[in-house]
Amino acid sequence: MAPKVRRGIVRALIAPALALGATVGLASAPAHAAVWNSCDQWGNTTLDGYILYNNIWGSGAGSQCVWANSGTNWGVWADHPNTGGIKSYPNSKKVINKPLSSLRSLTSSYRVTVPSTGAYNTSYDIWDTDHDYEIMLWVNHNGAVGPLGTAQGTVSLGGHTWNVFKGSNGANEVFSFLRTSDSTSGTVDILPVLKWIKDTKGWMGDETIGDVQFGYEITSSAGGLDFRTDSLTVSGG
Repeated sequence: MAPKVRRGIVRALIAPALALGATVGLASAPAHAAVWNSCDQWGNTTLDGYILYNNIWGSGAGSQCVWANSGTNWGVWADHPNTGGIKSYPNSKKVINKPLSSLRSLTSSYRVTVPSTGAYNTSYDIWDTDHDYEIMLWVNHNGAVGPLGTAQGTVSLGGHTWNVFKGSNGANEVFSFLRTSDSTSGTVDILPVLKWIKDTKGWMGDETIGDVQFGYEITSSAGGLDFRTDSLTVSGG
């Protein structure tokens, strides 16, 4: 897994190198009856309280376009070469900005349609406001992809059973939870996962949870593949 350190900062630095390859005409992507779409590398908008982000951040990326009917019904068409390394993480983000100790609930439901080829994971990416900790929840994955760090065993939390990995990319800690079987729909009770990291394992303190992102971490999708978020809800307080 490629490091994903402070995406807004690091990816801005590599923008010039990818701009030509990442910005393509809408004719390159399948047509969608959408209220918003973008093929820009950093294309983003806010819909229904969610921030949508095309987010082509890795080196060697191809073309990618995101479309949205709403903040919770959106998708992406991506044509990235069959090479190693994460190329992008198109996502929909809900801002939380509450200390973990003050959160009474944090849940999400998802329903996706993903391709049977390519290399990618469908995942939540949860950050604290200081970007010291990154918590990833993989609900499905395909192809030659894997988490950062070393295995920490298996745990049942939030309505799912996960294989847990712990690592560092040199700037922040990364805790990855990989669902033991792939799922294209379900509900995740996120708060018990965060409390397990804090209280049971002592891997982090009472951090302020900044935002919950949900999307597709794409390594390869040669020829063009569709990833669709049919429905998504994130709620907490």
